[in-house]
Amino acid sequence: MIALEHELKAHFGARLETARPLADLTSFQIGGPADLFVTVESDADLMTAMAAAHRYQIPAMCLGAGTNLLVSDRGVRGLVVKLGDRFSRMVIDGLNVTVGAAMQFGAMVEAVVDRGLAGLEFGEGIPGTVGGGLVMNAGAFGGEMARVVTLVHGVTADGAARALNKHEVNFAYRRTDLPPRFVITRVDFELAYGEREELRARVIDLRTRRAARQPRGLPNAGSVFKNPPGNFAGRLLESVGLKGARMGGAAFSGQHANFIVNLGGARAEEVRALIDLARSRVMESTGVSLEPEVRLIGEW
Repeated sequence: MIALEHELKAHFGARLETARPLADLTSFQIGGPADLFVTVESDADLMTAMAAAHRYQIPAMCLGAGTNLLVSDRGVRGLVVKLGDRFSRMVIDGLNVTVGAAMQFGAMVEAVVDRGLAGLEFGEGIPGTVGGGLVMNAGAFGGEMARVVTLVHGVTADGAARALNKHEVNFAYRRTDLPPRFVITRVDFELAYGEREELRARVIDLRTRRAARQPRGLPNAGSVFKNPPGNFAGRLLESVGLKGARMGGAAFSGQHANFIVNLGGARAEEVRALIDLARSRVMESTGVSLEPEVRLIGEW
């Protein structure tokens, strides 16, 4: 670890941080420190960081907007990279749109709708970045990333640039099958022409529907569990009495049972305990195995 720190310090200077707390970089506002942390501003930066970590056999991961994940109280061993502002750019060429992985999902939706392009309206209100949305195959209201993505660009674990077509990504319900430690840098979409005002009206409608059923004002990581086939996770959680259930500073939302909220000072171990409790109770009561949508990151 020391050798990697020295090499990265020589390249990145003050941008390289040690023991950097991650709580303020996650939507849960929970998480311990990363051993090494750096914000990269170019593909070359990212390739340098990943290649160095690979040479020293140090684990490396990319942290986007910190949504849909729970960082351990003990933190993350190894290197954490974050994509800088230069990865938030968008290029529109007719129906073909290339979006940097660090762009906020909502900002992407707004930009393409303003150009009269259809296919991403479902993403209104989805938190996080485009890269994070790709990893989770984000979707809602009948739409999902898999339907409009054509190519995914990124950097491999050993620091090489690579582009994956949609078949290589292996999209599935709320997940993808990317190479281990593959860091997405930008995503290519193929959209369709639409009538701008109709698209805006749909976005407003979806925004209203989402606001009515999701908790606001308290830190959370979005839906905790994937919906099992033919059912809804929130309905199952409510049926076993977990709506509003609390453990320390964490609780299942009283508005929607499939959200865990940070009431203030919540610890990752408390959130994980609620997740384990929910899976156990739902299995015992209904025989359904709930699959978490929130990813656990770091040392547990």
